[in-house]
Amino acid sequence: MLAGLIFATDDADDRPDRLAATLPFGGGTLLEYQARLLVAAGAAQLLVAVARLTPELIGAVNRIGGRVPVDIIRSASEATEKVHPLARIIVVADGLVSTGAIVDMLVGEGDDALLVVSQSDALPQFERVDADTAWAGLARIEARRLADVARFPSDYDFQSTLLRVLAQGRTLRIALPGSAAREGHGIQRDSRALADRSRAVLSSIVTARPAWFDRVVLAPLARWTLPRLVAKTVPSIALAGAGAVVALAGLAALVFDLPMTGLALAEGGIIAMALAAVLGSLRGEDRLAAAQGRIIGGVVALSALLLGRMASLEAMTATGWTLAIGLVAVAALLERAARVRRSIWWASPAVYPLILLGFTAAGHALIGLTVAGVYALASLAAAVERLTAD
Repeated sequence: MLAGLIFATDDADDRPDRLAATLPFGGGTLLEYQARLLVAAGAAQLLVAVARLTPELIGAVNRIGGRVPVDIIRSASEATEKVHPLARIIVVADGLVSTGAIVDMLVGEGDDALLVVSQSDALPQFERVDADTAWAGLARIEARRLADVARFPSDYDFQSTLLRVLAQGRTLRIALPGSAAREGHGIQRDSRALADRSRAVLSSIVTARPAWFDRVVLAPLARWTLPRLVAKTVPSIALAGAGAVVALAGLAALVFDLPMTGLALAEGGIIAMALAAVLGSLRGEDRLAAAQGRIIGGVVALSALLLGRMASLEAMTATGWTLAIGLVAVAALLERAARVRRSIWWASPAVYPLILLGFTAAGHALIGLTVAGVYALASLAAAVERLTAD
């Protein structure tokens, strides 16, 4: 069993009336973001270590509790009582901002582990482990370590004492990747600096996606638009709804034989829904992100079929229909085959309307359907080859 222990004890540097863990981050609070990372890593229980309860903290804990059980604790002895004795626990330092890729480095079987960085590269908020290294804010421990900490006097700082117990034991030390700081990893208790880290994390979520479309097209748009949407607390569902409406308008234009307008609107709606999925993933709205993926797939399929219908009517043959149906079938198989691991050059749903739009604008809709189909088929062949090799 995997559990998570999040520390939420320190006040914000510029807001002494508020805990750093309850500062705004990604449309929610930092505590909710940390919990989302742990849940995504497989945590089935969360412990939140507090020194005092505030309305913001209680509200954040209640929202987290809708996904996994959450226990508020004040000491190591309370934590020992709440967690399963055989559990592995991912420890998150107070005020830590990180990414899913970094958290995943600590997930798995093995001995106790500390994520560390050299003292020369450490940020000021990182606690020192020894003369050469500092703690980068994440650790993996066995539940029995909490009992070791509980033996110390109750007025000792819980987080620092746990770190000392780990540092003095035979603990595996995992080096923090050099790229982590660029992706937003660090401890931050200032609200303004935390907003900057929120933007860095948003960018890393998009650029971490394997498809080239996400990195080349979606990432720049996300860096420009999502921080503004987050600052204005725009709901993810509102952005998703707007994208769906634009995509439906595009499908309607295709029905009325306006291919360029239809494909342009469909692609615009797909991009808006993809941005909503990114925003939803930051806020832990996994169901919304999954729903957006299905809707995008449906829009792409209908766009191709409607364009194929128009091309067949113009040419008075079934060529357009055949190419469109083939494209939809191959693209659907590709999405199933590439669900586990995708190479950057493979096709993705948002790419097909873009290809179709370019060739349709040049007056060659049938060639566009052919090129999109061949691209999808080549990607599918590579995916099947990878599955066979694995």
